[in-house]
Amino acid sequence: MAGILAWFWNERFWLPHNVTWADLQSTEEAAFPQAEDLYLAFPLAFCIFMIRLLFERFIAKPCALGLKVQANGPQKAQPNAILEKVFTAITKHPDEKRLEGLSKQLDWDVRSIQRWFRQRRNQEKPSTLTKFCESMWRFTFYLYIFTYGVRFLKKTPWLWNTRQCWNGYPYQPLMPDLHYYYIVELSFYWSLMFSQFIDIKRKDFGIMFTHHIVAVTLLTFSYVTNLTRVGTLTLCLHDVADVVLEAAKMANYCKCQKLSDLLFLTFAIVFIVSRLGLFPLWILNTTFIELYEALGNFPALWVFNMLLVLLQILHCFWSYLIVKAAYKAISKGKVAKDDRSDIESSSDEEETVPRSKTPHSTIATNGTGGANGTNGYLTGGTCSEEH
Repeated sequence: MAGILAWFWNERFWLPHNVTWADLQSTEEAAFPQAEDLYLAFPLAFCIFMIRLLFERFIAKPCALGLKVQANGPQKAQPNAILEKVFTAITKHPDEKRLEGLSKQLDWDVRSIQRWFRQRRNQEKPSTLTKFCESMWRFTFYLYIFTYGVRFLKKTPWLWNTRQCWNGYPYQPLMPDLHYYYIVELSFYWSLMFSQFIDIKRKDFGIMFTHHIVAVTLLTFSYVTNLTRVGTLTLCLHDVADVVLEAAKMANYCKCQKLSDLLFLTFAIVFIVSRLGLFPLWILNTTFIELYEALGNFPALWVFNMLLVLLQILHCFWSYLIVKAAYKAISKGKVAKDDRSDIESSSDEEETVPRSKTPHSTIATNGTGGANGTNGYLTGGTCSEEH
């Protein structure tokens, strides 16, 4: 194990020429980032998650109820044992052949069965209250950490001149405020990475998980190699758009449509300016050009830059979705359904009681009739689920 660690942390890979790990050991005169500091992120991530649970229950929920946010979840599908068995054991998205078989078995029309499956899928989705509480927690954290970052950075020389990120590198003492900023952000991303599996599931789950991995990797290795100055700029630049996004979501959940539209369009502008404008012109410029001019080339530099480029690719993908939604907002007068929405929509809002194909039939509507006459639709293959 010691040999593997020594190989992994090879000085010639991670550090500029003529710099060793011994040069970055803390002394009485100056403190430098140490790899052991990162262990603090794990218990702190757990604490952040527990604070979140308390915040959502005792602060966000009362606020939501006071704002008359809908507490109930999506409309529940009427009980039906046969359809429930198909839903739980076979498929949540029946194909045309299966729908026709169920239609004959239950004497329901196909559209009613499709509506039942749509309602049953939505039944497992979180309520608006749950989504509001999650957004309020993220809004509160992002607002706090962004405010902290701005107050910290406005006193630093590298905010106004990015070449100062490399002045004296790597012998740049670790300031207590910078250490706190880095560890809290890293802990938050660790908590997001794990809580994502129990949070509201959205269509970009995989992309968000990739983003969290890249963020944690960048934070970890930039801290160990003391590339923290440019790291603080990157963190602050990312947090600003997230504050506005979560505010727009909360306004939407409160049914304040005009405010939600305004905040969403503001978010779109802030996101595109910060992620597609400032990020490449400010961050990528200093890591690709100014860092190379100041320190020369070393292997870890390319690792960091490739991770930053991967972040930029994710920015471009999200910008595409944002521009598409903003275009709909302008053309239709309101923000359209979020592409990441976790509630399925329907173009029809007809009655929820299924219509029988024959007026006199009541067969199997309570899930008890026809239990033995499945026509083969409780067995067989399943269709692939949509994501």
